[in-house]
Amino acid sequence: MNTPTPNDESTTAAGEGWSEDMELAPAHPGDRPAPDEPGERQGERLQKVLARAGVASRRVVEEMIDAGRISVNGEQVRVQGMRIDPLQDRIAVDGARLEIRDDRVTYAINKPAGVITAMSDDRNRPTIGDMVGDLAPGLVHVGRLDQDTEGLLLVTNDGELAHRLAHPSYGVRKTYLAQVSGSVPRDMHRRLRAGVELEDGPVTVDSFTVVDTHAGQSVVEVVLHEGRKHIVRRLLAHVGLPVSRLTRTAVGPVQLQRMRSGSIRKLSRQEVGALEELIGL
Repeated sequence: MNTPTPNDESTTAAGEGWSEDMELAPAHPGDRPAPDEPGERQGERLQKVLARAGVASRRVVEEMIDAGRISVNGEQVRVQGMRIDPLQDRIAVDGARLEIRDDRVTYAINKPAGVITAMSDDRNRPTIGDMVGDLAPGLVHVGRLDQDTEGLLLVTNDGELAHRLAHPSYGVRKTYLAQVSGSVPRDMHRRLRAGVELEDGPVTVDSFTVVDTHAGQSVVEVVLHEGRKHIVRRLLAHVGLPVSRLTRTAVGPVQLQRMRSGSIRKLSRQEVGALEELIGL
């Protein structure tokens, strides 16, 4: 039986948030490879992959496996030492999809008003491309926000993720806060949920809520899965609520949270996994 050497153990990269000496502990029996068997899966041991991904230490991952908390490709893992392909296999912890590939990255940007949603511009206007710089190769923006609209915009180098999140057939919900002029009629939520006919077709909202009203201005939250150009501004103007400021606060399960205007953050593996689960990846 082969056992890991000290060099093998000490050179394994620790997951984010874990101290380096976690990987310097003596070899654990669960880390030792079992004898090869015909048809045995190839790849890396599951507990090693999850430790590197920052889920937990290898020992804690083993406890999670024993507790039935981890599944691979929809099947609950019941034995220690299972080998997986991190590039192909789908891993879930407590039912939530976990993205573990390192070659694909997704960022959240709090886009300021005045920045255009493009990677470059021949008129030298400020762009999303200026903001992300060389964070990662091959980044593209997921859908777009109007130049005067601020808030959450995703950029990624995962082409399939970008396509599905932006395509209307997947119905990904977007949440907006809009500052509008005037007071909001009590039945407005019913009217918008029933549908409004615009010049390019009908539009309905998933929800509409009045957040605040003060001095002739109101702040409303609009949730919808539409992606047509200027759709929120056109919709609210059509029902007599012209928008003076518009901010997108969520795309599906990803929230703007307390990001400062112009700031960028990398989505966690759990957030990317939730997006992938939402669109069937």
